[in-house]
Amino acid sequence: MVLADVVETRPDYIVGISYPQSASRHPLLAQALKAYAEAARADLMKAVAGSNGQKPPVPYDLSLQFSGLVDTPEVVAVAADGSTYTGGAHGNPLVARFVWLPQRQSMLEAGQLVAGPAGWQAISDASREQLMTALSQRLDADELEGADRAAQLRSGSAMIDAGTEPNPRDFALFEPVMNAEGQIRALRFVFPPTQVAPYEEGTRTVEIPARLLLPHVAPDYRPLFQGG
Repeated sequence: MVLADVVETRPDYIVGISYPQSASRHPLLAQALKAYAEAARADLMKAVAGSNGQKPPVPYDLSLQFSGLVDTPEVVAVAADGSTYTGGAHGNPLVARFVWLPQRQSMLEAGQLVAGPAGWQAISDASREQLMTALSQRLDADELEGADRAAQLRSGSAMIDAGTEPNPRDFALFEPVMNAEGQIRALRFVFPPTQVAPYEEGTRTVEIPARLLLPHVAPDYRPLFQGG
């Protein structure tokens, strides 16, 4: 499948979509990327159609970039990042991750990767610890003290707890971090805006090392990991 970049400029909307050409070597992966982009474009065009021919004050906009992260014989990973604007104070973020296993001709999904509840609890605990440390450091940098600090720490902690429950749904987006031998040395879990922090703070990530993950990884996938 050929993935062609898209650039459309009209008076009432703008579309820009770019793909990594390396993904074209994997037709089913390319198909998944294109389906994601087409769904985002369909949502934009639905909003355009809903304006009943009235030109919006600011053109509606879809900006989406697919970036190759990993390309090895066993693991291929692509990130999708962008936003769509259909009115309001700000755009809606578009964040997705695709991890393709060429030798198995299948996508690696979070629900398949971890064997059971204990694994998700370990990932949840480690993620919360990293996110809470980062939150505390941000409050220190802002030099917040007293009641203001306590209030932001409380609200930030509540968002982190709600967005990192021990289930695959909250950890569906992840990127493999590879070592020099082509094995996964860590997984970087990606949290879109508003999942674990306010919108204006953007996308957040945590990195969980293979040594913590490996005891909980399903047996079929352990050979992909460092130490597996």
